[in-house]
Amino acid sequence: MRTIFSIISLLIVLAIVGVLAKKQLSGSTAVAPGAAPGATPQQQSEQVQQQIKQTVEGAMQQARPMPDDTK
Repeated sequence: MRTIFSIISLLIVLAIVGVLAKKQLSGSTAVAPGAAPGATPQQQSEQVQQQIKQTVEGAMQQARPMPDDTK
């Protein structure tokens, strides 16, 4: 009896995973945040790289807080 329930629950889990995998692979393409929707993947990649570069450069320009030496 226990094996029957185990097999049934395994089939249910397998069906759920199959449905989720089908939704994931359904072909919906997401546009990278901040990239132009009509751009080619190469252009989108270059735009994202440029945004990351600007963010890193902005973070590098900020002054680092100095620790307190009052121990």
